[in-house]
Amino acid sequence: MAPGVRLVQKVSSTRTFAKIAPHLIPVLDRAVHRLTRGKVLLSAQMLPGVILTSTGARSGLERRTPLACMPEEGGRSWILIGSNFGRTDHPAWTHNLLARPDAEVSWKGEDVPVTAHLLEGEQRAAAWKAVLAFWPPYATYQARVEREIRLFRIERR
Repeated sequence: MAPGVRLVQKVSSTRTFAKIAPHLIPVLDRAVHRLTRGKVLLSAQMLPGVILTSTGARSGLERRTPLACMPEEGGRSWILIGSNFGRTDHPAWTHNLLARPDAEVSWKGEDVPVTAHLLEGEQRAAAWKAVLAFWPPYATYQARVEREIRLFRIERR
């Protein structure tokens, strides 16, 4: 593993990062994504990422959220991790997918209609193991909170 990746993993595991990142990273990601017409996500320079377009669970309004993801099956499906940077509450986008699982992701400049499935039981356990191998700081986030971090598998419709 490259020294730069180890440094980013270490920094992303800190409480300071958890306080600052949720306010800074999505704003930067949305701006760069818009400026590059969907071709670039700033945070995806370290971790693969998508822009999730979901429907608000209560509002019914379209919500666009930049998210790190773990690609599966050569871009046929992805795991989305509701870590919320190790903060106490589940992120809003997870509530939206639970209420309305049909969504869309922007993946490498392509808009892809998807359906989300909350992973539970053995499916979640297997995916969690793969997620930790993919990005170990998620273990720090889980240790920091009492809630179980939600994992979703999103698949092309």
